[in-house]
Amino acid sequence: MSGLQNIKKLLEERLQFLCAKVEGIEGDLREPADPDFAEQATEAEADEVLEGLENSALLEISQINAAVARIDGGTYGECATCGEPVGEKRLESIPHAAQCISCASK
Repeated sequence: MSGLQNIKKLLEERLQFLCAKVEGIEGDLREPADPDFAEQATEAEADEVLEGLENSALLEISQINAAVARIDGGTYGECATCGEPVGEKRLESIPHAAQCISCASK
């Protein structure tokens, strides 16, 4: 298996994990409210945290899907902004990175 295929496999595994996480969060958010008012306040705070986690997971899912598309399209590893290489070390730490460190920090 080539290096890109290994990366694609890792990205797809992470994608499956995140999709399951989002599904679990959505299930928790759909649970009916507790009849106790004090408990409802606690649940509201917990729901805010869950929504934040869900939004983060959905963003990462979007970024992973875009990275898989770049692999399939032959542009993986190229900065989406300037066209220069993203950098091997950057891709090792953030495999779905779409920009080189210079463009990402602007």
